[in-house]
Amino acid sequence: MGASCSVLVVTQENVAVNGSRRLSPQEIADVLRERIRVGDLKAGDRLPTQAELAEEFGVERGTVRQALRALQEDGLLTNVSKGSPPRIALPTPTRGAPQPTMVSLAPRLTEAFAAPHVRVDVVCHTSETLMLALGEPLRLIHEGSTHPESIDVRILLPSRDINLAFPVLVEGRGEGDPVHDRWLAMRNAQAQVLRHNLLAIRSTLGIDVHVTFRALPFTPPVKLYLLNSDEALIGYYVLTERQEEYESQTLDMYDALGSKSLLFSFVRQAGQRDAAFVEESQKWFDALWETITTDLTLS
Repeated sequence: MGASCSVLVVTQENVAVNGSRRLSPQEIADVLRERIRVGDLKAGDRLPTQAELAEEFGVERGTVRQALRALQEDGLLTNVSKGSPPRIALPTPTRGAPQPTMVSLAPRLTEAFAAPHVRVDVVCHTSETLMLALGEPLRLIHEGSTHPESIDVRILLPSRDINLAFPVLVEGRGEGDPVHDRWLAMRNAQAQVLRHNLLAIRSTLGIDVHVTFRALPFTPPVKLYLLNSDEALIGYYVLTERQEEYESQTLDMYDALGSKSLLFSFVRQAGQRDAAFVEESQKWFDALWETITTDLTLS
């Protein structure tokens, strides 16, 4: 893209009354931001080089670099500091208002599984919601609509050996805790189905698939989904008192219905705040995975 269609006329007013004042990085960023807003610079367009911008604005290249970094932090530029002029960022898909997990997770996973190398990291209480939400992206792979080269799924679940914070009997724990037994049976069955469905992609289509579980030494109060290190989805486990039949018993328990948890989306390209949340969430997950978690057996 040539610079001729988006030239700032640096008048005497811009420079200074006495000819000594130069535009600040913020002022240059504001000019470029306005060009993006009115459509003089469109999504996917390359900016002029830093040298060209420095000449246009009558400033040093360092000033231009600061302005470009500010625009990158706002999510307006991509490929800053990669050796070629940055591009105007494509609009980030709107995520809208937070939605229940069962509504919003499957579309996010479908989008993530369209990448060549899929990486999904999850912290959850059971893998029921993840198991169900993976149905659509796996269907698209089987029918040939998407073609990932590799899939790596890592899941952190509570250990069978801890006293869970929830679900728990309303009157407290006793000998032979039926609530814990029920949770453990669900955790294992759902995780086995999840692993089977993912590994079927490897056996039938030859895609490089890895599914790994590790055990947390605590009950996670939130659920977290990290998709290709580009998006973090987080939801709170909100406790409620409810009843459930289990092996001819009526269990009065405090539990959370994870499928109804609202998921809040943070997208790396949405700006500095979201990018920091995604990065720190990934660091948190990786640190747990590599330190205090243990091997998990589904039995």
